[in-house]
Amino acid sequence: MEQENPIKKHNIKTYFLTGVLVSAPLGITVYLALELIRFIDSSVIAAIPEKYNPETYLPYGVPGFGILFLFVLLILIGMISSGFIGNALIGLMNKIISKMPFVSSVYSALRKIIETIMGGGQNQAFRQAVLVQYPREGLWTIAFVTGKVYSGIQKKIKDELISIYVPTTPNPTSGFLIFVPQKDIIPLKIKVDEAWKIIISTGIITPDSPEKQRAILDEAIETAKKDLVKKDS
Repeated sequence: MEQENPIKKHNIKTYFLTGVLVSAPLGITVYLALELIRFIDSSVIAAIPEKYNPETYLPYGVPGFGILFLFVLLILIGMISSGFIGNALIGLMNKIISKMPFVSSVYSALRKIIETIMGGGQNQAFRQAVLVQYPREGLWTIAFVTGKVYSGIQKKIKDELISIYVPTTPNPTSGFLIFVPQKDIIPLKIKVDEAWKIIISTGIITPDSPEKQRAILDEAIETAKKDLVKKDS
């Protein structure tokens, strides 16, 4: 009776896992994108008056109409806000909100955060990935520079401090704000988005070149083949 070739069996397993690795990210990305479009569409279209809603006159919904409507609306708000009347209205709104307890604190914090993130070249928040020893000396983690330290804190410390954000993995939306001496951080020569990929993937994805990643994968496959032959011999 002819024995099944262990090498062919291993190749089928390798091809299957490779197919999963190729298909899963694409499938999950498409699924999340569609879910985001549906969520925005349902939220925005529900706020559109019935006589302006295309679904009132069509027998079916228009996918993406909510996103398009929101995009155009934000552009119009930006155009109006850039003018004299818009600036006056924003100033009046800020004065009203500033007199509201609790609401003013939340609004002010959110506005500063959004201005920091969307500020482009005007600020350096999250523009540099660094290495820092955390949570104790000898353990290293990736962090992001968020800016200078408040003067009231800096004047109490002899060393020049810098504020950094240490994200958790695999959910980087939570993390820790730390003030560290600037001499204790090591700048990384990688792009910020590559650093995010390392964190979100728990270190599985690295910024190595595709050729190096392929060589590592080929070496792992060859090692697995040799181990399989040894077990069956």
